[in-house]
Formats: sequence, C-alpha cells, structure tokens
Amino acid sequence: MVLIAILSIVVPLLVSFLLFMPQTGKLGDLDVSFLPKLHAVLNSLTAISLIIGYYQIKRQNWRYHRFAMVTAFVLSTFFLISYVTYHYQAAPTTYGGEGALKMVYYFILITHIILAAVIVPLVLLSVYFAVSEQFVRHKRVSRWTFPLWLYVAITGVLVYLMISPYY
Repeated sequence: MVLIAILSIVVPLLVSFLLFMPQTGKLGDLDVSFLPKLHAVLNSLTAISLIIGYYQIKRQNWRYHRFAMVTAFVLSTFFLISYVTYHYQAAPTTYGGEGALKMVYYFILITHIILAAVIVPLVLLSVYFAVSEQFVRHKRVSRWTFPLWLYVAITGVLVYLMISPYY
C-alpha cells in the first residue's frame, strides 16, 4: 500500500513537471515523432481491453476478465513510459484549432489530464485488491476505476486525433 501511495503521487507529479517544464533534446538525436501515434494505439487497445474485461466479468468468466485487465494494465504502463519519454524529449505541441472546436478540445484535454491523475491510485488499488484476493474491495474500487479508466483511454485517443494535424 505504501508503494501505491508513492506511485500515486510521483507519477502525476512527473507528468506535470514534463508538461510544464519541457526537457527537449535530453536524449540526444532520438526521434520520438512517432510516439503520439503509438500513444493513440496504446490507448485504443487499452479501451478495448477494458471493455472486454468488463464484458467477461459480467459473464462471470474470471480467467478472461483477468487476462483482459492485465492486458489493459500492461498497455497503460507502456503508454506511461512512452508518454514520459516523449515529453522528456519533444517540444510541446500547441493546439491550432479555433472557435467551438477549441473549447471542446480543451474541455476534453483538461478532464483527461485530471482524471488521468485520479486513475493512477484507483488502477493500482484495483490491481492490488485483485492480486491479494480481496475481491469485495476490488469490486468496490473497480466500480469507479472502470468508467474513469475507460474515459481516460478514449479521451486520450480523441486528444491525439484533434491535435495530430499540429504536430
């Protein structure tokens, strides 16, 4: 539980630091321009895995549920590592849209960022309770984790699609 608390604080702080204090070029000439597209793919696959996991638990198929949720966790972990690498290396991209679309973009982006920070401890607690076979607690936390995690995964793709013309 101490590790969950530490990660729940460190991960959002690290991401915030990278967003507000870009560290461009620290990895030499490493080309990270392909990573935003990879992030969208990883988020898409995470969303699919979450939906499959939800479907499987509703069918009481714990084995397939576990596989889908572990897949979602691994994909999200790869995403986070890649995301940190990208923002450590690349210059920030500014959204260039105008009018109502700009307001929609920033609404999606802001809710995505806030809920991405909130989801870290929820995912870690859900995984911990499942692995430690505390299924009542797992179910209680997962009722919040699932919809928020799914929202973060889907809005991650939407943010990419909306900002991709400006990379």
